[in-house]
Amino acid sequence: MAVATLTADKLRSSLTMLGIVIGNASVIAMVGIGQGAQNYTLNKLDSFGPNRLLVFSSRDDSEGFISEQRGLVLSDAEAVKKQASAVKSAAPVIENNLLISYRNNQTYTQVKGTTPALREIRNLIVDRGRFFDTSLMRQSSPVVVLGAELAEKLFDRENPIGKDIQIKNTSFQVIAVMTAKGSFAGENEDNVAYIPITTMATQIDGRRSAFGTPISHIQVAAKDKHNVRVAAFQITNLLTRLHGRKDFVVVANKSFQELVSQVTGVLSLMLGAIAGVSLFVGGVGIMNIMLVSVTERTPEIGLRKAIGATPQAILAQFLVESIILSVSGGLIGTAIGISGVAIVGVLTPLQPSVPIAAIALAVGISGGVGLIFGVVPARRAAQLDPIIALKNS
Repeated sequence: MAVATLTADKLRSSLTMLGIVIGNASVIAMVGIGQGAQNYTLNKLDSFGPNRLLVFSSRDDSEGFISEQRGLVLSDAEAVKKQASAVKSAAPVIENNLLISYRNNQTYTQVKGTTPALREIRNLIVDRGRFFDTSLMRQSSPVVVLGAELAEKLFDRENPIGKDIQIKNTSFQVIAVMTAKGSFAGENEDNVAYIPITTMATQIDGRRSAFGTPISHIQVAAKDKHNVRVAAFQITNLLTRLHGRKDFVVVANKSFQELVSQVTGVLSLMLGAIAGVSLFVGGVGIMNIMLVSVTERTPEIGLRKAIGATPQAILAQFLVESIILSVSGGLIGTAIGISGVAIVGVLTPLQPSVPIAAIALAVGISGGVGLIFGVVPARRAAQLDPIIALKNS
């Protein structure tokens, strides 16, 4: 009977459900897209080294003013690797933005002088050729490894392995091309050239020896994810002792991951609250329409009571109608939300997903909204006096 009543005026029923539809669609879309954004960010951080730490020089000292500083040098990376027990490997890096050219093709790009350990720390995968090893580094060999995007810029479809390129007017032989990784948070490993750090120090920076060379930063890998905080603590103590003060910053990849989880969690709660407002508004809409329905159906209610219908039966009828409206709106909104999430998954690299628990919770809440906001009109219908109802009709 409730279904027949609701389907008798499809337009009104559809408009009554609209608020619930919008609310549920918003909830599902926000949950799915938020989950996708969080997974994308965490996967990207993992791809750049799940146990990675970075050590940077810092100009601000503990007394709050800027002063002359020692800065990070090559020997600091060696000390971190040998003396910090929670550290698996450490790679010093010297970065410079330099002109690279091959025949008529030339481009300014980031050149990183480093050690072979960086490949493991950053999960760098060689596509063609081989990454330079310790012997090439010790000999300050003029060899270079190109990122995938940089190799395409310089060589297009030509095989770059074995070819010579110019870096700051010095000839370097290409020995490898890396697999594309994509960019993240301003870092584009595909547009980078890697050369041995000793070559960078002696042939690019013009130093007589790499020993004592100032470096841009140190890339560090902890032994495992449980040792990241211990490694950060040991590095901080070690370098503070060597430098005589804390003129550096240690940043852990794990800290970024925790920060991302916290931020996305707060955003999900905030967006969920906004969607909850839509559900509340939808519930108020259902209550208003149901109150109008009670007024319009007064003769029907009076007639049913006159032939023996109890107040509980009238109450149940209107509650069922209210719940059917809200649950139907919830299911339609859920379907729209899932469709929107699927479209986002196709158009973006986020790969969003909606947990079954979120769908069940959203539909359950919409049913609860129908039950709560249907009580007032149902009680009003149940309390109508049959004689007065028939007289007014």
